[in-house]
Amino acid sequence: MKKRIAAALLALSAALLGGCASTPAQSAAESAMSSVSAAPEPIALEKRTVAIIQPMDHPSLNQIRETILSEFTALGLDDKIEVVCRNANGDNSALPTIFSELIGGEADLLIPIATGTAQTAAAATDSIPIVFSAVSNPVEAGLVAAFDATDRNITGVSNSIAIEEIFALAAELTPRAKTFGFVYNTGEINSVTGIERARAYCDANDIAYEEAAITGVGELQQAAQSLVGRVDAFFTPNDNSIASAMPIYLQVANEAGIPIYVGADSMVADGGLATVGIDYTVLGRQTAQMAARILNGESIAENPVEQVAEYARMINLETAEGLQIEIPEKLLEQFVVIESQEK
Repeated sequence: MKKRIAAALLALSAALLGGCASTPAQSAAESAMSSVSAAPEPIALEKRTVAIIQPMDHPSLNQIRETILSEFTALGLDDKIEVVCRNANGDNSALPTIFSELIGGEADLLIPIATGTAQTAAAATDSIPIVFSAVSNPVEAGLVAAFDATDRNITGVSNSIAIEEIFALAAELTPRAKTFGFVYNTGEINSVTGIERARAYCDANDIAYEEAAITGVGELQQAAQSLVGRVDAFFTPNDNSIASAMPIYLQVANEAGIPIYVGADSMVADGGLATVGIDYTVLGRQTAQMAARILNGESIAENPVEQVAEYARMINLETAEGLQIEIPEKLLEQFVVIESQEK
């Protein structure tokens, strides 16, 4: 049976109201989604303070936050924890101050979302438990020695993407695409390591590629435009900066008739052609469940770093139609298909 959902339904943050304590740094109220997970053993200690920290506002990160909140509710923790949310609003220089305030306020557990946020958290405290979310390469980021070597105060859930499967999908959907354009932010280690893996895959499979790196979203339009006429398809991994600026990227790509393959489900919802990428609902749920175990008394060492349990397989049908790309029937059956609201 075909799975068809409206793209607007995937961007959870616009429709949800808040479960975090309100702060000047975040937008108005949020609420938790419903979930069906089984509740763990009740927390025996007094009410704890859990802080969720994200570097900026965009659908992927918001989806993780909202799912963590909803999973806490499903686990029966609403009366046992107080959750506060902080958002650096795209200003990474604000993160040290945010963590200093949280640590001074005696937060009992920190949940930083994304690599840079987790690195700042690790530098800020060596005693408060940290459960990161959406860190593609925690070893390369210096957070843990290995996935199964969580001997400090930090662990979490990794969102390393399925590079090989994305390029296999691209070969099926757009077999005439012989040269890929890699567009990514050099300031995001998660994006850089994703590009390194893409290079290795392309080199091993005789696939040509060109690169256009940026250091901020203000450079995105020019970077993408520089590849027009030189590449047949774009590829961007789970890059937070570019995910927050998909309309800019899409304007260049659509005008040139170039498909964009991406590393995250939200980037397909926002107009990218397709992914075998990160399901941020699954990621947020795993993060909340790990945090709950640690709040219940398990140690960081007992909770090694986890990889996201399953990938999102998504195709944006409206984008495909605009690019005159025909989607094989078998993929329509196997993938979640994003359509415009009007259809």
